[in-house]
Formats: sequence, C-alpha cells, structure tokens
Amino acid sequence: MFKDLESWDYKNKAISKTFEFSSYLSGVNFLNKVASSAEELDHHPDITLTWCKVYILLTTHDKGDVTEKDIELAKLCDKHYKD
Repeated sequence: MFKDLESWDYKNKAISKTFEFSSYLSGVNFLNKVASSAEELDHHPDITLTWCKVYILLTTHDKGDVTEKDIELAKLCDKHYKD
C-alpha cells in the first residue's frame, strides 16, 4: 500500500514525514500548498511547523487507520515538496 510513497513512516496506524527547507518561509509556503490540497480533498492532516521543518501526520480517524485518502494526500505532499 505504501510502496509509492517516498520516505513516509507507518506507525500507530498513521503515516508521517518531516520535510526540511532552507528557510522558514519556504516551509510556510509548502504548508500553504498542502493546506490547499487538504481542503480540496476534504481530508485534513496534523501539521507541525518549526524552523525550516514541516512535520505531517496522516490517518483517517473514522476508519482507525491509513486509507487511500491518506495515500493520495501524501503523494500530493511529496509533489508540492518537489515543486
């Protein structure tokens, strides 16, 4: 299920990844792209922004595990990171 994801960790029925940036504002810009995608998918991750890092945790709470929605949003996060 997770073979298409780049460096995402599966733990406690969720997938997570930390994205690193060269500046704080680069992280904020990435976070804004992820937030827009999450809103479009109506699937909202837990996001933590720190200095030059953005941590994203995805799970489908009402299903109690990772679903296709999580995989789809994770792929979009990876795409936004490369953009």
